Amino acid sequence: MTLSRRDFFKAAGLAIGGAFIATESAQAKPDPNEYAAMLYDATMCVGCNACTNACREWNKTADEPDARLLYDAPSELSADTWTLIQLYQTEAESSFVKRQCMHCVDPACVSGCPVQALQKTAEGPVTYDQDRCIGCRYCMYACPFHVPRFAWDTAQFPVIAKCTLCADRVQDGLPTACAERCPTSALIFGKRGDLIADAEKRISENPARYVDHIYGKDDAGGTSVMYLSGVSFDKLGLQDLGDKPIPEISEGTANIILPGVLIGAPILLGMIRMTAKRGGWEETWPL
Repeated sequence: MTLSRRDFFKAAGLAIGGAFIATESAQAKPDPNEYAAMLYDATMCVGCNACTNACREWNKTADEPDARLLYDAPSELSADTWTLIQLYQTEAESSFVKRQCMHCVDPACVSGCPVQALQKTAEGPVTYDQDRCIGCRYCMYACPFHVPRFAWDTAQFPVIAKCTLCADRVQDGLPTACAERCPTSALIFGKRGDLIADAEKRISENPARYVDHIYGKDDAGGTSVMYLSGVSFDKLGLQDLGDKPIPEISEGTANIILPGVLIGAPILLGMIRMTAKRGGWEETWPL
């Protein structure tokens, strides 16, 4: 079976048209202030790691090596550790900070996933479907917070692991496991809009205690996990990402690259197909 030029351009046209139609047909997004969310107040955190253990127990992830023996183990997120507490400390100041998926309002990982294995749910959590995943790890490259982790020990079955904001609990009207377990209320669960109002009130009533900023309210287009701190956020590893969603920043590049990919990819695949047949390109596609 050979491919005529007419059939080739017809297929390429359909591919291009379908891609642009899909882009234009994006549905209206829910109000971000209605999303399930968490507020972490670093000034109230005592570093007990109750949140880390609650997450591990609820999601039935394996213990990391030495996790039960050393306070600061593990030291980083992994396929088995979806949330943890880290310590920033100098002679002048110190603060704990919680690490986990930020559940962005407009997630870069969802935008970057070519098979929709990652989804932003109507309730707010960013969830992951292992059955869809092809192991490309684009989500890992796209995430500005370096959160998704690849399960290397099960590489024959691609698995990305990260906090899901306890989407299963949220659907049942329950708070996240980590927020429920926090003994000092340094971590609280609720609607995003209500938590922003709470954070603004705390800053207003105790201006000397807090940096005058709610990290995640607008950062990177907004997140569903937000922070208050008594030390600058960059010292806690929370960088200034601006207030535009990461996918919006990348749109300019995508608008330049996408047409070339949509046109060039079919041509390249066609060339591979033709040259693989006996007689080569010239016999099946005369120029």
